[in-house]
Amino acid sequence: MNIKITSKELEATEAIKDYIEKKAERLMKYFGDEIDVYATIKTEGSNKVAEMNIKAETEDFRAVTAHKDLYAAIDKDIDILEGQVRKMKTKKDKQNMTESIRIKEEARSEDAEVTNEIVKVLYYDIKPMTPEDAKLKLQEQPQNRFLAFIDVDTGKTNVIYRLKDNKNFGLVEPEG
Repeated sequence: MNIKITSKELEATEAIKDYIEKKAERLMKYFGDEIDVYATIKTEGSNKVAEMNIKAETEDFRAVTAHKDLYAAIDKDIDILEGQVRKMKTKKDKQNMTESIRIKEEARSEDAEVTNEIVKVLYYDIKPMTPEDAKLKLQEQPQNRFLAFIDVDTGKTNVIYRLKDNKNFGLVEPEG
């Protein structure tokens, strides 16, 4: 961890430097020793301003806090930076998880070509309706290619499906 402390109109004592270093160590659990900390402390009116920049890996984080107590401003900056880092790490973890799932699915489909197996199961409600009502419902759902329903006249399960021409429909009725 590299720390650079700049002070303007305020002396950076050893105690302040040690305090910044000690507090910045909280961020090391996210990146290890591969972080650069740039701290600027200054006085604006009656307030002390602590500005901290963190450069880690390919990310930059920044926090600026003004407070009457310099140590409180440094604490607040570290809390803000830690929140930013956690948010970025969570976002990256989610992206990596979805990417790894996608890669695993692609690898599974490429490596072993599955034949004669049920590879996907869909669950949905089957409602009683007429074939004409089922056709209208299927037209409302252009993403679906078929719709299973219970024919109100016969009480049997039927399936209406969209033909490849996307203009006409087919109906599957059980015999008997």
